[in-house]
Amino acid sequence: MNSTPDSPRRLLLKVSGEGFSRDGETGLDTERVKILAEQLRHLTSNGVQVACVIGGGNILRGKQSDTLGIARATADYMGMLATVINGLALCDALEGNDVPTRVMSAIDVHKVCEPFIRRRAIRHLEKGRVVVLVGGLGNPYFTTDTASAQRAIELDCSLMLKATMVDGVYDKDPNKFDDAVRYDNLTFDEVIANKLEVMDQTAFTLCREHSLPVTVFDMMAENGLVLAATGKKIGTRIHN
Repeated sequence: MNSTPDSPRRLLLKVSGEGFSRDGETGLDTERVKILAEQLRHLTSNGVQVACVIGGGNILRGKQSDTLGIARATADYMGMLATVINGLALCDALEGNDVPTRVMSAIDVHKVCEPFIRRRAIRHLEKGRVVVLVGGLGNPYFTTDTASAQRAIELDCSLMLKATMVDGVYDKDPNKFDDAVRYDNLTFDEVIANKLEVMDQTAFTLCREHSLPVTVFDMMAENGLVLAATGKKIGTRIHN
């Protein structure tokens, strides 16, 4: 598949940890993981190079530190380990679909993952392997949104896909307001002007400064990942 604005050759997919569990539950839903793996198989079989940054919110979020009664930094490290669990589950599902995969971690867990090394990750992508990136950035106080933006830029991706539990960006919370309006397209400046919550400010600034377009879509939509990756009308696209 040739690289065009609508069908990028190399992209980064950010998957929230909540997308790995059933609605309203915690833990790991292997059926959801398998559905994601099947869509990734479809993309790679058509020549798209894919790196995935995995969240861990289905197991633990660093922002839960207040309710847990532990230090924020400690909770963030625990969250990084949660992403390793999810990443290994996705790797196993991909390998079960005959998709070569490498799990690369920003924290040292060499018994189960390779360390993240930029040139090695690019080489894996060039060989058609899905690169599953876990451990965030390896430092507390940074979200997996920021890790996604950082890795997408490092790996020369032409598009960042953010798979969430809503079908795009709205002018207000669609779970609270029936009259919430979804945007099909937005510029980075419009997001700032309208104070829309797309991702954390650090991640958003990185994408804006490096002109990295972002598509926000519902990961549970039928073939949602394939549609978003191939430029079809789904979710909200944010660009310069």
